[in-house]
Amino acid sequence: MTVDPHLERWNARFSDEDYHFGTAPNAFLASQRALFRPGMKALALADGEGRNGVFLAELGLDVLSVDFSPVGIEKARRLAAERGVSLRTECVDVFEWRWPESAFDLVAAIFIQFADPPRRRQLFASIRRATKPGGLLVLEGYHPNQVGRGTGGPPRADNLYTAQMLRDAFDDWEILELVEREAVLNEGRAHVGPSALVDLVARKPAA
Repeated sequence: MTVDPHLERWNARFSDEDYHFGTAPNAFLASQRALFRPGMKALALADGEGRNGVFLAELGLDVLSVDFSPVGIEKARRLAAERGVSLRTECVDVFEWRWPESAFDLVAAIFIQFADPPRRRQLFASIRRATKPGGLLVLEGYHPNQVGRGTGGPPRADNLYTAQMLRDAFDDWEILELVEREAVLNEGRAHVGPSALVDLVARKPAA
């Protein structure tokens, strides 16, 4: 059986006792908490060790946390248990997963930049399908100016986002926030230091 080196790499990163990206939620996701309501169905996409899914569950959302690393999923379950919240989890390859149709009031897509342009189009199409009419997408990623900084993110500019790229991908959605910005991140061991970011909050049309 062929072993996916990408999966092996992430399993190794998540195998340490500490949390690779920390246990606090992503700061941009947390900044949008006024939009979230108890009982909302949320998808925490590529949620790794669960920091963002657990945060949403603590706010009373019904959260499905998905990741392709079984090691990450197990740590997400452990973090949820430590925090005393319910977190549904699935270990999936998002490119092979049968995404549910119009299932989520919120999709949290935080640093999901493992996809090259063709797969990114597939991933964004899946997000669009899975979001309920009137539902929200909260997304943060790295801008191409991040390449070479050594403070996080993939080394390939093709995997990174610009505001215009995201505007084009969700051109028929209501854009609540879309900004390219510089910030200093402090998220575990992996996202630390000055960073070039792109933030998006968008609402799917209700009709």
